[in-house]
Amino acid sequence: MPLLPRRWSTTFIFVSCVIFALWYLSGLTDVYAPQSLSNAPQPGAASKDDGVFRWAKTPERYPVGSMIPLPSGQPEKIPRLQYAFVVESDEEKSKREGRLAAVKESFERTWKSYKSYAWMRDELAPLSGESISSFGGWAATLVDALDTLWIMGMKEDFEFAVKAAAETDFTTTDADVLNVFETTIRYLGGLLGAYDLSDGKYPVLLDKAKELGEILYTAFDTPNRMPITRWHWKEAASKTYQEAGENSLIAEVGSLTLEFTRLSQLTGDPVYFDAIQRITDEFDKAQSKTWLPGLWPVLMNAKSLTFKDTFFTLGGMADSLYEYFPKQYMLLGGLSQQYKKLYEDSIIAAKKYLFFRPMTPDNKDILLSGNARWKERDAEAQLDPQGQHLGCFIGGMVAIGAKIFDRPDESIIARKLVDGCIWAYDSMVTGIMPETFHMVRCEDPADCIWDEQKWHSAIAMRQQTGHETDSMSTEERVQQTIKERRLPAGYADIGDRRYILRPEAIESVFILYRLTGDDTLREAAWRMFNTIEKHTRTDLANAAIKDVTVDRPEKMNRMESFWLAETLKYFYLIFSEPDVVSLDDYVL
Repeated sequence: MPLLPRRWSTTFIFVSCVIFALWYLSGLTDVYAPQSLSNAPQPGAASKDDGVFRWAKTPERYPVGSMIPLPSGQPEKIPRLQYAFVVESDEEKSKREGRLAAVKESFERTWKSYKSYAWMRDELAPLSGESISSFGGWAATLVDALDTLWIMGMKEDFEFAVKAAAETDFTTTDADVLNVFETTIRYLGGLLGAYDLSDGKYPVLLDKAKELGEILYTAFDTPNRMPITRWHWKEAASKTYQEAGENSLIAEVGSLTLEFTRLSQLTGDPVYFDAIQRITDEFDKAQSKTWLPGLWPVLMNAKSLTFKDTFFTLGGMADSLYEYFPKQYMLLGGLSQQYKKLYEDSIIAAKKYLFFRPMTPDNKDILLSGNARWKERDAEAQLDPQGQHLGCFIGGMVAIGAKIFDRPDESIIARKLVDGCIWAYDSMVTGIMPETFHMVRCEDPADCIWDEQKWHSAIAMRQQTGHETDSMSTEERVQQTIKERRLPAGYADIGDRRYILRPEAIESVFILYRLTGDDTLREAAWRMFNTIEKHTRTDLANAAIKDVTVDRPEKMNRMESFWLAETLKYFYLIFSEPDVVSLDDYVL
């Protein structure tokens, strides 16, 4: 099936917007515990008669009677996204190319280490040099980073990796439970993105995507056709009865849209689009009926199709559900107004309930996106002024939505959201934003002057007193907390001090730069890149760090695939020429 045009040729590069926030829901204390570690490369695929359990297609229990087809017709004229850049001077070009080379060097050294120490495994452990199996053992880093290899012009490595990916056996894995969302974004998205970027010159990438898609499609074989997000694949292959979960994260249920749609577009097989469109229709039905109309709570009962939870956020556990609405609209060439409606209704609610201006010592006019919990039907939702690194994608999303849906006032909101994440980076001693933190919400966003007493009061409200502080005054306890917890001015608390090489902040900085041409955004990106390199670089690659509030943070033995697949890709693209992966040509 040919690529569906929007007003240009519609091509899809999947960018993983990973929800690595399951700790938030499950209470796990070590989200970095790998499934397995090994010093040796993963052995080749086992033979068919070696006794290894393998996937085999079985008849569906609940087949679809009538498929929902891809939208057809004349594509809508979608406004251009990219700024009209002018030709750069020789001095500007030299400066930009120097920064571009620095980013590429970081990628190349990490890729070289991955090939040497963890080839065909999911991840390289950046301190020990071991290999980690974390997402099915199908070489997540290799597949996820294919598009970055192509973008950086590393054709020889790209072709070597494509050959290796072609040998991946998706019919078997040591994992008893597959995370359908993670498998989709890292593997299916990686294969489809590389296939599209290389203009279909490597058909094996689509072949492997079809192979994996067929397996994942079985997770939808439930009475109501909702997917099982934590999927016992061996039981499904053995024809065991399965049904959707009663406590499912909305991001994991609702964020399969782009990859499955693109697979239907490329193969001409409507089953994948049908699968995700049924999910979208259920979210559409419920959007105006939740405790906060326009938004969905982070937990849903996918079995009964109810949304009774009272916790709402655009951050972890919900993020990519919202992010994909404008992207799906573009991928479908504007032929489905449903995705526009879903986005617009959700952004209206987010502005009302979630976006807030934090009080800062420099009186910076910025925004963050917090959380809200509804306690009583007739009461106002209570805002929790928490910032999340994972939520930094929101600025880029709002900027795109403002353009394609003609909502110009929201361009200002998008800039303030992006500036909020840049401020959070610049405010830390390391120059790196923490995973989660709390601020003081401005009562009046238009008039918010720094008030140290309000800051101290917010800290005091979050304090837990103990015997050792019983004799202290409230102010003494606050001062002790500021010192012991290393709280920069404005921060009421820092709940998770890690940086795990996340891409969301640089993603939005890149998007807004491409939309506005504002060079201060590239300068911010360069500061971010240098501080991340300084504090995360190891002898082999780059590592997550435990605490961004100390001068020399301890490194962790983990480097997720999104470091190569997303974070370094966005740093590279912001210093590339504007026509390299133009936002007017690709859905990123």
